[in-house]
Amino acid sequence: MGDKANAHPGAAGRATAADHPASVRNVVLVGHSGSGKTTLVEALALTAGAVNRAGRVEDGGTVSDYDEIEHRQHRSVQLSLVPVEWDGYKINLLDTPGYADFVGELRAGLRAADAALFVVSASDGVDGSTRMVWEECAAVGMPRAIVVTHLEAARADFEEMTRICAEAFGGDDPDAVLPLYLPLHGPQGPDGHAPVTGLTGLLSQKLFDYSSGERKEAEPGEDLLPGIEEARNRLIEGIISESEDETLMDRYLGGEEIDFKTLVEDLERAVARGAFHPVLAAAPAADGARQGLGTVELLELVTGGFPTPFEHPTPGVTTIDGKPREIKACDTEGPLVAEVVKTASDPYVGRISLVRVFSGTLRPDATVHVSGHGLADRGHEDHDVDERIGALSAPFGKQQRSLTHCIAGDLACVAKLSRAETGDTLSAKDDPLLMEPWEMPDPLLPLAIQAHSKADEDKLSQGLSRLVAEDPTMRLEQNQDTHQVVLWCLGEAHADVALERLRSRYGVQVDVVPHRVALRETFAYKSTGRGRHVKQSGGHGQFAICEIEVEPLPGGSGIEFVDKVVGGAVPRQFIPSVEKGVRAQAAKGVASGHQLIDVRVTLLDGKAHSVDSSDAAFQTAGALALREAAADARIHLLEPVAEVSVLVGDDYVGAVMSDLSGRRGRVLGTEQTNGGRTLIKAEVPEIEIGRYAVDLRSLSHGTARFSRSYARHEPMPPQIAERIREEARVAS
Repeated sequence: MGDKANAHPGAAGRATAADHPASVRNVVLVGHSGSGKTTLVEALALTAGAVNRAGRVEDGGTVSDYDEIEHRQHRSVQLSLVPVEWDGYKINLLDTPGYADFVGELRAGLRAADAALFVVSASDGVDGSTRMVWEECAAVGMPRAIVVTHLEAARADFEEMTRICAEAFGGDDPDAVLPLYLPLHGPQGPDGHAPVTGLTGLLSQKLFDYSSGERKEAEPGEDLLPGIEEARNRLIEGIISESEDETLMDRYLGGEEIDFKTLVEDLERAVARGAFHPVLAAAPAADGARQGLGTVELLELVTGGFPTPFEHPTPGVTTIDGKPREIKACDTEGPLVAEVVKTASDPYVGRISLVRVFSGTLRPDATVHVSGHGLADRGHEDHDVDERIGALSAPFGKQQRSLTHCIAGDLACVAKLSRAETGDTLSAKDDPLLMEPWEMPDPLLPLAIQAHSKADEDKLSQGLSRLVAEDPTMRLEQNQDTHQVVLWCLGEAHADVALERLRSRYGVQVDVVPHRVALRETFAYKSTGRGRHVKQSGGHGQFAICEIEVEPLPGGSGIEFVDKVVGGAVPRQFIPSVEKGVRAQAAKGVASGHQLIDVRVTLLDGKAHSVDSSDAAFQTAGALALREAAADARIHLLEPVAEVSVLVGDDYVGAVMSDLSGRRGRVLGTEQTNGGRTLIKAEVPEIEIGRYAVDLRSLSHGTARFSRSYARHEPMPPQIAERIREEARVAS
């Protein structure tokens, strides 16, 4: 790259509606928290002319002004879109949070983008979570490039970081990760660090000096030529090899000088295939400067080396009833197929949906069909409704700039979609379609909450429903066993943001309470009980006596009721009444207030009165009999056991297995997987893994993932059961 003009007119940064998919580039920025993604986005916007030298837009805010929570927490917590224009191309920059708790926002960004820029810090290196995201992108063949930031750090070394990236991302082919530019260093400072002041283009063989705050082109000195030649040859061989252009390889090996345009075309082919990953360097502009180091080169790579939306396969599309539908990629005249990749609420505008259009053209005030399926387990109801969309716009700082339309391949913000949620499909009302959803991470950290006051209680339901509508990585549970409202989150930071949004955005103050798991009770051995309900208080009295036997059953059996009454001791019409009373009492529990399960209750005998016996009396007698049987028996307190699968790097297997054992877990086995990881399967009591999402991340330095599913209930150790019962007695 590097043959384009140094500067670009300031007006070029203005967001407009794209007229052809070939002129659109959708790029998601990925990297760990603190790697400099947001700073890089602002530097690119400055270079493209979207902001002024102070990094401000016309309304006085910065291009990244989106959420007050981000300002308070000093980190990105949501996906942000920053559209800029460069050399006739519209570039949609999607800035994602780097913290693991907001991986749902990252996945949404990956869904909306056609290529990814992995931002790595020269001072911090490549962390485990970034490697995992790289593998996700590799699995779907997403084109990727690498940007090295924080080159001003004292120990920053671009060449060393390139080597680390090649090891981390290159797999078995180190020539798949190579720099497009070599850094040019200025004089050493007192600390021995020589700052990067410019770049040398290996393809163009030009030197680009940023030391003055403006990009100036020059010819490299004789002393640089040997190093440039060696690196250039390796780069050209890598590009041609990864593009699988055998004819060009033959020409190159035959000694033919390959022209710059041909090399750039081959670079684009290799990058688009997801086979070659160029490395670049970038830094924000110094005070008063208009261009940050490497930003022009990066914009040139995006426009000249990254794929167009035409090269992004359309995710699977079906009709509403599930029949496959073939959709041509990026056909602006085709049937409308768009997807809501993010939902947010604006205090003045209302709900705003960020939409990626995959087919057709979206226009303001059109009526569309909104389809949302497949997230019922997270509090999102399936729906198929027609809605009239409001204005289309592109974000620009805190402002929304109107768009006349949004073609296939482009992104836009849509106002007034009151029913649409993240992951929903927008299509023509007379041709409703449904897109295959992207994979959402499973929220595994429970947050039990309750309204702070009566006024908050009235607003809580609506606030929670709006919260989960915006964030499909959050699951809302109304637990019928513990009677708790539980928000399942991805981690502590995710939970903090949820609480803050409830308070500041929806005006709901809540209190966090200890999360309870659904315990159960069962009989340890056979027992009998007699229920006697006899009362006389004028008029018709109440008379019912029944005798039962209770015995334990294998796990999963539930409550089994058996009638063994002989001789009509209990009239036939009252036997269902006894069963109803027994089951009602079992649901309430017989020892510590937890549901009774896995027992057989046999009705053996009883007595009735011709006048005073009734359905209600025998229900009461059945409940009394069950309570008496429990009073004379040993009752086991049962706890839910989860089957847990942990995918962890081999370096942390021992620590994870030891931790699981400390949680009363039973390791069932291990299995080697690709990428130096091990899958550990274990059974662990749920009461021991309430905070496992947080603890595992700390234990594995963010490199492990786990899933859990309910296995069964089993007896709790006596000492723990007694502690639970004592806590229940104190609470009551």
